[in-house]
Parts: sequence; structure tokens; C-alpha cells
Amino acid sequence: MTTHEKLIALLEQHQARYQLMSHEATGKCEAVAAIRGTAIGQGAKALVCHVKGNGVKQHVLAVLPADQQADLARVAEAVGGRRASLASPAEVDMLTGCVFGAIPPFSFHPDLRLVVDPLLFERFSEIAFNAGLLDRSVVLNTEDYRRLCNANVVKIIQ
Repeated sequence: MTTHEKLIALLEQHQARYQLMSHEATGKCEAVAAIRGTAIGQGAKALVCHVKGNGVKQHVLAVLPADQQADLARVAEAVGGRRASLASPAEVDMLTGCVFGAIPPFSFHPDLRLVVDPLLFERFSEIAFNAGLLDRSVVLNTEDYRRLCNANVVKIIQ
């Protein structure tokens, strides 16, 4: 199954309140928000990070509002590491099956730990994100996301 298929199956299985949209392929937060008709801050930006230090060597999917910047030191601290960097395109593909810009805010890989900034849950009743493909988006009820994501919720924005 593709990441897109796994995502839709998860949402359907748990009766999540969501809307699937097809649109022009774009990986830019501002452009896709305009296409979706959502605020940039509703976007769930998902960054694959490589965390090292303190005996930790782990990949993390850091999820935050698209109008914010990740603090990589906080991402590392969230899983007990010392430093974090963005993963390479090859690592992103291996861990998510997606290209940059298409990564949904869910982990379907056992070696990819999910960390979500709490601000994502606080501002909007719905979040929006690319659904594993650059030309598909999901607008999902925020409480359904919180219920389904099974994330470590930690402040990771600057």
C-alpha cells in the first residue's frame, strides 16, 4: 500500500471527519493553503529529522503549524537526543514513501517517531496537509487527528 492509501484507510477505519481534495501539485505551504482555501497556520508541516546524541540515534517526524519554524534543538530534546538535522531525501523516501512537501502528519514506519507541537491542536478546528502525494490534500478535524496520531506532544517551535 502507498502512504496515501494507508492514510485514507486509517481515516476511514476510525471514522475520522475529513475531506479529500485533488489539486495542482505543489509543495509550498502558502500556495497549497490558497488552493485548499485554508489558513497557512492550519497546515500541518511534517519534517523528517535525524536525531543523535546521548546514546540516541533516531528518526523523528516533527509536526507543527505550517506558519511556524521548527526548533531542531527542541526536536532533539523531545526524544532525549542532543542535536537534530533534517533527513536526506533518501531517508525521507525510505521512512515515509513520500517526497518533501507530500508527507502527512502520521508515521506509518516503526522507526519514525512522531512528535507534534501542541500549537497545532490549539488554533483551528481543522488541520490540512498533503496526503502522501503533492496533488492530494486532506482537511481533517483536529480532534480526530489528536485521537489518531498517537504522538508525543511537545513544544518544538521557535
